[in-house]
Amino acid sequence: MLTRETVIGDIATALDRPLGSISEDTNLLDEGLDSIRIMGLVERWRSAGAPDIDFPTLAADPTVAHWIAVALGEY
Repeated sequence: MLTRETVIGDIATALDRPLGSISEDTNLLDEGLDSIRIMGLVERWRSAGAPDIDFPTLAADPTVAHWIAVALGEY
């Protein structure tokens, strides 16, 4: 089951950054998250129960807050 904390943790891991260095308004493309790592997150989150998540939806608004909303089905 996905939670806000697991989504942020997964993003921090993908960026190889400490958890506290990422805020909800962080632009993940500006921080260097590339398409390969985004697709890895998409697959991870689909496996965890977010079947409607996809690359175009995440890329349209590459902020942590948006990605949390999408992953948790609040978008």
